[in-house]
Amino acid sequence: MRYEEIIKSIKNKIFSPIYFLHGEEGFFIDEICNLIDQNVLTEGEKDFNQSVVYGKDTDIGTIITMAKRFPMMSSHQVILVKEAQHLKQLNLLESYIDSPQKSTILVFCYKYKKIDGRLAVAKKIKKNHILFDSKKIYDNQTPDWIENHIRSIGVSITPPASRMLSEHLGNDLSRISNEVQKLLITTKKGETITEDDIQDKIGISKDYNVFELQNALGSKDITKANKIIFYFAANPKDHPLVMIIPILYNYFSNIAVIHTLQDKSPRSIASALGINPYFVNAISSAARYYSYAKLVRIIGYLREYDAKAKGVDNPYTSGGDLLKELIYKILH
Repeated sequence: MRYEEIIKSIKNKIFSPIYFLHGEEGFFIDEICNLIDQNVLTEGEKDFNQSVVYGKDTDIGTIITMAKRFPMMSSHQVILVKEAQHLKQLNLLESYIDSPQKSTILVFCYKYKKIDGRLAVAKKIKKNHILFDSKKIYDNQTPDWIENHIRSIGVSITPPASRMLSEHLGNDLSRISNEVQKLLITTKKGETITEDDIQDKIGISKDYNVFELQNALGSKDITKANKIIFYFAANPKDHPLVMIIPILYNYFSNIAVIHTLQDKSPRSIASALGINPYFVNAISSAARYYSYAKLVRIIGYLREYDAKAKGVDNPYTSGGDLLKELIYKILH
């Protein structure tokens, strides 16, 4: 079952006896677990009918014994098993999965790894209950995720502002969610979060960020590009080269893809690159400044300087100086 479907069913008070939440992205697992925590029992009912246990401190036998209990003065009891990835002998769950206590909602939070889908216990949960694979989202999906996440709260955000957040925070959804909460403190429902808001409330510069560097490189604005990279070099902790290079790699790879498209309409480009149509004009314009052959060389430079930034054949040169060398080669 998809994440959105699980969330909808929980909000509609439609519960499964067993939720097994596993995968690399901890954010979705925490969100589902928290929603169950908030929507099944009242605060008064939780005293007798909700238990939180940890995989390191318990075992399957104890969990099954707890799950078979009946609730006290409530229609349900809830058992939240956190750090379930540390549990041993998951196969012992099979008998309980076949005949669960209908009044118990048993939630396993199996974070940062996946259960082997070939195991009988996994197949049985998938067939009769909820087995949710919480997958990491790709970097290029993060801006759209931010927009959808904020929209679900009743607020909107401009595409450049969501891109600023994405490029500064990567695809760490928990960290992004925490920063969004800061924005929402002073943002009313129906309002739009802008680049100025990101700068004022989170401290990400709207003029000196990787998105603006991309724009400068895309238009071959040497003066602007140099201002930005000198700012980055002066603030290396906030703008580490190892974080900048993957973003530039994706940017120039996308420009290379444009050269291969027969249909270069905005809709076709947005679809092929998986980007917001808002950014199509800028990246299409950049394709006119860089030939396919030049892009191949740039991608080679990016790989070379990524290795150097990680210390390969580079014992002394700072990240700031490497960035200046790299940008010079890209622009000339």
